[in-house]
Amino acid sequence: MLERFLDRVEFSSYDDFMQNFHINVPERFNFAYDVVDEWARIAPDKKALLWTNDRGEVHQFTFADVKRESDKAASFFTQLGIKRGDMVMLIMKRRYQFWWAITALHKIGATVIPATHLLTEKDIIYRAHAADIRAIVAVGDDIVVNHILKALPECPTVKNCISIGPIVPEGWDDFNAGVEAAPPFVRPEVANENDDISLMYFTSGTTGEPKMVAHTFTYPLGHIITARYWHNLREDSLHFTLADTGWGKAVWGKYYGQWLVGANVFVYDFEKFEPVDVLHMIHRFGITSFCAPPTVFRFLIREDLTKFDLSTLKYCTIAGEALNPSVFDEWYRLTGIKLMEAFGQTETTVTVGTYPWVNPKPGSMGKKGPVYDIDLLTADGRWAEAGEQGEIVVRTHGDEKPIGLFKEYYRDPELTHEAYNNGIYHTGDVAWRDEDGYYWFIGRKDDVIKSSGYRIGPFEVESALMTHPAVVECAITGVPDEIRGQVVKATIVLSQAYKGKEGPELIKEIQNHVKRTTAPYKYPRVVEFVDELPKTISGKIRRVAIRDNAEKK
Repeated sequence: MLERFLDRVEFSSYDDFMQNFHINVPERFNFAYDVVDEWARIAPDKKALLWTNDRGEVHQFTFADVKRESDKAASFFTQLGIKRGDMVMLIMKRRYQFWWAITALHKIGATVIPATHLLTEKDIIYRAHAADIRAIVAVGDDIVVNHILKALPECPTVKNCISIGPIVPEGWDDFNAGVEAAPPFVRPEVANENDDISLMYFTSGTTGEPKMVAHTFTYPLGHIITARYWHNLREDSLHFTLADTGWGKAVWGKYYGQWLVGANVFVYDFEKFEPVDVLHMIHRFGITSFCAPPTVFRFLIREDLTKFDLSTLKYCTIAGEALNPSVFDEWYRLTGIKLMEAFGQTETTVTVGTYPWVNPKPGSMGKKGPVYDIDLLTADGRWAEAGEQGEIVVRTHGDEKPIGLFKEYYRDPELTHEAYNNGIYHTGDVAWRDEDGYYWFIGRKDDVIKSSGYRIGPFEVESALMTHPAVVECAITGVPDEIRGQVVKATIVLSQAYKGKEGPELIKEIQNHVKRTTAPYKYPRVVEFVDELPKTISGKIRRVAIRDNAEKK
C-alpha cells in the first residue's frame, strides 16, 4: 500500500530518510476509497480493528468489514440529507461505530468534527454556531444526550441528531438501525477535491474561545511518518494508542497512518482509566506497540510488571507532553524498551521525532523529519544557534505547504495570519536544539516563566522534581511576584509513602533536591500539594487550569 504513495519505503539511515523520503499525492485523494476500500479489495480478510471494552466484549474486524459497514453508514447519512461539505460532529468515545462513521463521512465528502464526550451544553452551542454543524452523531449515554438536548434549542443549523445507543431520544435517528436498513451505497462521481476540508478540530488555547483547526483531504498522508517511521509499524503490527476519539491523537494513532501501513488497530473502550488495565491488554491480546502520554507511563512504572507477560511488546512511543528522563530510565530498566518521543500539534502531523535510526536522548523530542522544514526563532527574530531557546517554527517555501500542515483556522483569517505568515508557521512552543540536532522542549510561550531576568521552562523543573521519591506527578507554573516578576510554583501529587507528611520540612527537602539536581535559580519558591492534577481526557496536564485556580485563590 505504501508503495502507492512513496518513492521509497525502506531507508538505511536517518540521513537516507531525510534526503530520499517523498510523498506522492494522488489527485482527489480520499482515505476511505484509496486506503480502506483498497485494502478490502486486495486483502479483504486483513485484520483492521481489534476492539474490546471493560465489559469483556471482543470484536476483530477486517478491512472487508470496515468497507461494508462504512458503505452502509455512508448510505444512511446520504438518506438523511448529509452531503459533501456538510459539518458533522462525532461524540462517540471509543465505540467501534466511530470508525464506520468517520470513514463513511469521508466517502461522501463531508467534514468530520471529532469531539469529546466532556462537552457541556455551552460547548455544544458554541461549536454548532461557529461551524454551522449540520448533524451530531453521539453515544447514547445519559450525560451526553442530556447536554445535546439542552443545547439543541439554540442550535438551529443542526438538522439531525443520531444516537448509537443505548438511549435514542424521541426525534433522533438510530444509527445502528439506520445503517442496517440503508440501501446499497452509490459512490458519488466526485466526493472531494484535495483542498476540501475533511477534518476539523476545536482546540483550546490558553486564552479565548477554541480555535477551529481545518485539515484537507490530503492530511492522512502526513501520518505515514507517524505510523511507519515513528510508531515503527508493519503490516503484522497490533498497535495500541491510548486516546479517546474526540481528540486529535485518535487519528494520529488509531486510524490514518496505521491503516496506510496495514496494521491492526487495537481499541480498548473503557469508562474509567486504570493503569493496570493497560498491562492486562498487552498481556491478553499480544500488543506489539503502544503509544501514550508520559503521564500514563508514570503510572505504569509503579505497577508490578512481573505479573504480566509483556514479551510481545516491542516498541513504545510517547507524545502529548514532555518526557521526564527518570520515567524513560525506569521503563527501560523494567522492560528493555526505549521510549521514542515525538512532537506535533493539532495543526500538524509529526514534525520532530525519534525515528528508528535515531538513538533517543531521554527528555529530547528527537530530530526534525523530512516533511517539515523546522527551525527555532529567537525572541529577537534570529535563527537560534545550538543551545539557544527559540520558538519552534515551520518554514514553507512559496505557496507549497507541507503535507499534514493545517489549511487554516476556519472562518478566522486574522488568527490564521497571526500563526502563519511570510512563509512561516508559528507553533507557539519553545525549545532548544543541541549540537547533534536533537530538540528539547521548554514549554508553551505562555508557560515559560520569567523570573528575575531568567527564562525558566516548566519541563526542566518538573524533570528535576520527578527524581524525588515523594513526587508521583507535578506541574510547574509561574505565579506573580512583586520583586521577581514571577516565581516558580510546584503543584505536586505525593506518592503513597509520603501522604500525611505534607509540611515545611518536606517542602524544604524538595526545594533543596531541585537545587542540587538543576540550576538553583529554578527551584520552586512556592509548593502546593494536591490529590490530583487537572488534565484533559488524553492525559495532558492543564497548567492553564492550575494558573486559573491560583488566581481565584
